[in-house]
Amino acid sequence: MRALPMAAGRAAAVAACASPAVPRRSLLLSTAAAALQPEPVSLSRSASAAPKLRASPPDAAQAATAAAAFASKEEAFAWAKSDNRRLLHVVYRVGDIDRTIKFYTECLGMKLLRKRDIPEEKYTNAFLGYGAEDNHFVVELTYNYGVDKYDVGAGFGHFGIAVDDVAKTVELIRAKGGKVTREPGPVKGGKTVIAFVEDPDGYKFEILERPGTPEPLCQVMLRVGDLDQAISFYEKACGMELLRKRDNPEYKYTVAMMGYGPEDKNAVLELTYNYGVTEYDKGNAYAQIAIGTDDVYKTAEVVKLFGGQVVREPGPLPGINTKITSILDPDGWKSVFVDNIDFAKELE
Repeated sequence: MRALPMAAGRAAAVAACASPAVPRRSLLLSTAAAALQPEPVSLSRSASAAPKLRASPPDAAQAATAAAAFASKEEAFAWAKSDNRRLLHVVYRVGDIDRTIKFYTECLGMKLLRKRDIPEEKYTNAFLGYGAEDNHFVVELTYNYGVDKYDVGAGFGHFGIAVDDVAKTVELIRAKGGKVTREPGPVKGGKTVIAFVEDPDGYKFEILERPGTPEPLCQVMLRVGDLDQAISFYEKACGMELLRKRDNPEYKYTVAMMGYGPEDKNAVLELTYNYGVTEYDKGNAYAQIAIGTDDVYKTAEVVKLFGGQVVREPGPLPGINTKITSILDPDGWKSVFVDNIDFAKELE
């Protein structure tokens, strides 16, 4: 199948700055997220990803209760729509975590929220964003010891950052050594002013002009092979809303914005379908999105009822109490649902 090309250039060197000190805490969720990532392949150096944790079997009583909770698909869909959900963070791999932290804090204006090194598992996690994790969407970077390069692939598109003034932001990024891949101007087929920049690992960031937004880190764009199928999955299996859909026949693509609230106030998932392209190379860099839920057991049952693939049955991680379940969408993109109460405890 034909796949769209993905730029693989690296950003220019970033000026050095000292990262703020972050206290070492019990970051159970970050450990879980790293462990759930698929094993990297075709690495630039001979090294493997952090070993996966072996999950304990789901609690039989909770799993049985969840399985019997819904009398119909309609009832399951109604529960998913009423569940307390939001996008928590997006997880991906980088080749030099300190370099990436400097780029994100200096060029993109993010804050380092927390960082943890796990020498026994040979990886490091860092969380960055524009506000506290309990009410903002953030990024989780994972560095696996000895792996200095990943393949971003053609399926991953970009992350979105909303700002007051795109032109001014781009000039600041350029002055700090950032790589600008698209100069400020109206989006193709629309009026919104955008620009694109690239981080040191080749991940693209779309800078959007959206003054006064409460959620600057505002979108994750993934390419899909069947847009209607993907929309149906995220609506029914994941309880998201189709916020808007726009076809651009002149440029031969269609986009759909999916999420748990208005996109001017919440982070959203942007699904892109390019005419005639049904399959993409996903590479080994991008990992998953984490989503909060009040019940991982019921969440897994809803996904199964609507034909989704549960790749990690719901239950607590071994040795800790954080309950999660992970799923794949029809294109193979992973999402991990995390218990809201357990997540809140992680941030205490």
